[in-house]
Amino acid sequence: MKRILVVEDEDVIRDFVVINLKRSGYEVVDVNCGEDALKAFEASGGDFDVALLDIMMPGIDGFEVCKQIREKNSSIGIIMLSAKSQEMDKVRGLMLGADDYITKPFSPSELVARVDAIYRRVAMTSPKSDASEVRSGPFVMNLKSRTLTKNGEPVELTQVEFQIMEYFMKNPNVALERSAILNHIWGENYFGDVKIVDVNIRRLRMKIEDEPSSPKYLLTVWGYGYKWNQ
Repeated sequence: MKRILVVEDEDVIRDFVVINLKRSGYEVVDVNCGEDALKAFEASGGDFDVALLDIMMPGIDGFEVCKQIREKNSSIGIIMLSAKSQEMDKVRGLMLGADDYITKPFSPSELVARVDAIYRRVAMTSPKSDASEVRSGPFVMNLKSRTLTKNGEPVELTQVEFQIMEYFMKNPNVALERSAILNHIWGENYFGDVKIVDVNIRRLRMKIEDEPSSPKYLLTVWGYGYKWNQ
C-alpha cells in the first residue's frame, strides 16, 4: 500500500489533498501540526513512502519537520507545500532534504503527478542494468542496495540524490544539460523549475566533495549543465 503523511494546518486544503490522494490509491495519515507529524512518524516506525509538508505552521514548522524526518529516513520522499513563491523558501526546503515543492494554489492533477513521481522513485528497488556496481575513483555505487560509499565510508543520500549520482556515474566525462537532468530524474511532465537541479547539485557537493566550493568530481559546465569528472 502506498502510504503518505500529509501535514497541513488549513482544514480546507488538507481535506482537498487527502481526498485526491485517496482517490489515487494512497493510504493517507493526515495531521494539522508539526508536533503531531513527528509523533505520527515515530508511531509508524517511519513507515511512509512520501511526506507532504506544509511549510508555514504554528509551533514546529515544515522546515523542522523535514529536517527531523530526513535525519531518520534517507529514502522517504519529501514534498514541501507552501503558499509562498519566494526562491529562498524553495531552496531552504531542498537543502534540508526535501525532494520537491508545490506552491499553492495547485490543481488535483499537479498534486497527484508530483506525489506519484516521488513515489515511483522511492518504490524503485532494483536497477534495470545487470551490473550491480558502478565504480568511479573513490566512489562505489551499489545498485541493488541503493548505497554509495566514498573510500569505503557510506555517503547518506536521498533517493533523488542517488538517482542523480547514478545518472552521472553512468555517464562519466559527459556534459549533461540541466534540462536533460531534470527530465531524466523528475520526468518530462514535471511542473517545477529547472533550478531544482542546481539546488540538488549543491546539496550533493556538500556530501561527496572534499571541498564543496572547489569541486573536483561534480563539475559545472558553464552555460550548459554539469558533468561527472572521472
